[in-house]
Amino acid sequence: MDLDDVDRKIIGALERDGRTGYRELADVVGLTPGGVRKRVMRLIEEEVLKVVGITDPLKIGFEAMAMLALTVEGDPYEIADKLSAIPQVVYVVIGAGPFDVLVEVLAEDTRHLSTVINREVRAVPGVRSLTTFTYHDIHTHRFTWGEQQVDGAPVAAGEPHEEPDQTD
Repeated sequence: MDLDDVDRKIIGALERDGRTGYRELADVVGLTPGGVRKRVMRLIEEEVLKVVGITDPLKIGFEAMAMLALTVEGDPYEIADKLSAIPQVVYVVIGAGPFDVLVEVLAEDTRHLSTVINREVRAVPGVRSLTTFTYHDIHTHRFTWGEQQVDGAPVAAGEPHEEPDQTD
């Protein structure tokens, strides 16, 4: 889907605050509230945008988190589909390099995390090996890729930018 500057501005504003109303968005991008609503609905229908509430897992009862780095045999997409069906799996990406699939898991406590890893993730056919990276806190959790920062100035995602000159 081709995104123009108006789409990028809408996405950036909603990434910063998903509760921003159509009237406020209209003021930001120079359209009518109805025009903004049509744009937002199109972005949602095209699955470019999903407006959701973001929670801090540590504050809602999840005390154990881990990133699992898997090597797999077979189609990594099929294996990713099976991993995604595990309720405690919240993030799955297909990788390149030493690991084929990365899986983020949230659990109630370390015992529950161990059960999910050893009884559910390892049980998925095609999982050959697994390396567990447990973590204890979330330092940065960013959901703003509609607008990126380059040297402190906003740059819309996908927009080319010049790298600073590194020569002396």
